[in-house]
Amino acid sequence: MGIKKNLFLPALLFILFGASNFGFTFNLQSDGIVRIGLKKRPLDLESIHAGRLYTRHSGKIIGGNVESLQEIVVYLKNYLDTQYFGEISIGTPPQYFEVVFDTGSSNLWVPSSKCLLSLSCYVHSKYKSKQSSTYTEIGRSCKIPYGSGSIYGFLSRDNVGIGGFTINDQVFTEAKWEGLFTFLLAQFDGILGLGFRENAIGQVTPVWYNMVLQGVVTKQTFSFWLDTNPRSKLGGEILFGGVDWTHFKGHHTYVPVARNGYWQIEIGDILIGSNSTGLCEDGCAAIVDSGTSFLAGPTTILTQINHAIGAEGVVSLECKMVVSSYADLIWEKLISGLQPRNLCTHIGLCRFKNSNAVNFPIEDENVLCPFCEMAVFWIQVELRKKSTKDRIFKYVDELCEKLPNPSGRAFVDCESVAKLPSISFTIGNRSFPLSPQQYTIRVQKNLTDVCVSGFVPLDVPPPQGPIWVLGNMFMGAYHTVFDFGNLQIGFAESSRYQLPSEASY
Repeated sequence: MGIKKNLFLPALLFILFGASNFGFTFNLQSDGIVRIGLKKRPLDLESIHAGRLYTRHSGKIIGGNVESLQEIVVYLKNYLDTQYFGEISIGTPPQYFEVVFDTGSSNLWVPSSKCLLSLSCYVHSKYKSKQSSTYTEIGRSCKIPYGSGSIYGFLSRDNVGIGGFTINDQVFTEAKWEGLFTFLLAQFDGILGLGFRENAIGQVTPVWYNMVLQGVVTKQTFSFWLDTNPRSKLGGEILFGGVDWTHFKGHHTYVPVARNGYWQIEIGDILIGSNSTGLCEDGCAAIVDSGTSFLAGPTTILTQINHAIGAEGVVSLECKMVVSSYADLIWEKLISGLQPRNLCTHIGLCRFKNSNAVNFPIEDENVLCPFCEMAVFWIQVELRKKSTKDRIFKYVDELCEKLPNPSGRAFVDCESVAKLPSISFTIGNRSFPLSPQQYTIRVQKNLTDVCVSGFVPLDVPPPQGPIWVLGNMFMGAYHTVFDFGNLQIGFAESSRYQLPSEASY
């Protein structure tokens, strides 16, 4: 990008007429608050991909038995579906970069001038250390993994500019290799992670920590307001060090951070209209992630959502085989009081491995196991509604035709969107509904409107799972406050700020 040549006139207008009339990212505040305007790009079908959550098992094995077992959940995602990004600078004089402000990661990285073999680096701004008088060499190698590939580089130190304020001596990664398909099509240059230090690759101190330590902000809080209106010229705003009351309605509902590393909270039941989906009645984990656009969650619930909104799904013959061959047996076992979690093992479709130290399920070669577990869950949920046996079996068989596509694309009829049910998340004993217009995306394909469900599959087994990811689709509906000082997150209904130029819309 380089230094923009047309900054003088907007800056002069800003000073003469005030910031409130323009969607610029300049900041002349001295009250410990930093404002960053966000840019927005439209989504397309090619950029819609699901995130990934991996669970790693580690432990000592003595005499064939597991002595200890540790599970590590690593959240990996791809950024092609990211819509919102803003500008920062690195170095003296400043070199400008467009970055995603990402609460789902903790590192800052931008392409390096030493990136010569990666095509992605040639279509993005590159950091040139030789042109900065405040650069300090570190040189330690660094690899940052993502769901669609990894970036490779090395650590450096320099001043970082955000909203007209300077963070001194920030450690960041100069990327020397970016995956060809990972960032080539991205409209941003790099990532600025706003997650916790525990998840930072290379044991670096994240930018947000240094903003607090160096007194750039007076309050240990930052907030997101995202404007989801496709006709709006302003994409949204991040406020570091405070909250803008014009960006929300009512009051925020705060819930504690459940796990450092990610901005992770606990959510309750997910409702389709007024009906419970059942899986999260006793609580589920959710990562609040500004670096992804969609809502990711367990296949078990997404299948119910697909059915309710008429979204296309993947027809599973294995699922239908379980229903046709085992539904009566599952019904009898549930009626007799057999624990649902043991039912598929009891009828021989799943297996358990026992050791002296731990009991945990092992992936079986029998592909029917996961479909059996889903069928048991669906039948159990419908039993609570006191539905008849025939109606339950018919419904579960229909669900077998609505399994989410692993690619994360589920299409709905654009003409029926207004008639679809709301989908609600329970957070802090309060319901946060999403209207069908808020959880679907309308894109153009070959001059035709196509509507895509915003729900993508993401399956993590217990005890860490099930896990949801609440991305920009949720944060666009609800103004989100990340309260670092009190380790909590707040949600309130978002309001849309109308620029004077949009008055005629």
